[in-house]
Amino acid sequence: QVQLVETGGGLVQAGGSLRLSCAASGRTFSSDLMGWFRQAPGKERESVAAMPWSGGTTYYADSVKGRFTISRDNAKNTVFLQMNSLKPEDTAVYYCAAARRYYRDYSLANQYNYWGQGTQVTVSS
Repeated sequence: QVQLVETGGGLVQAGGSLRLSCAASGRTFSSDLMGWFRQAPGKERESVAAMPWSGGTTYYADSVKGRFTISRDNAKNTVFLQMNSLKPEDTAVYYCAAARRYYRDYSLANQYNYWGQGTQVTVSS
């Protein structure tokens, strides 16, 4: 059974940091594209960051460039999202996702086959 389990969300003040983790299991993800998405209340789900598990080009939404970093630990089969300089507008449920086959545009949600349950991030002003 394929599982993506996000942890690390919580409440933080503006300017603070959080690191989200996504533990992947149930299949081999070494050829997959791994992505982080978020969805705020009343808004559509949006892509935040993505990278091939094997490494290479990363993608970041303009709103998080320079503040968020996606990375992975092969030994732990885990993908991370380091979030620094958090802003109230970063408040959302954050989801991890994996795509078996993917396009050049890493931000397209419909190419992702597997999704985690989400973790809440709340940034207070």
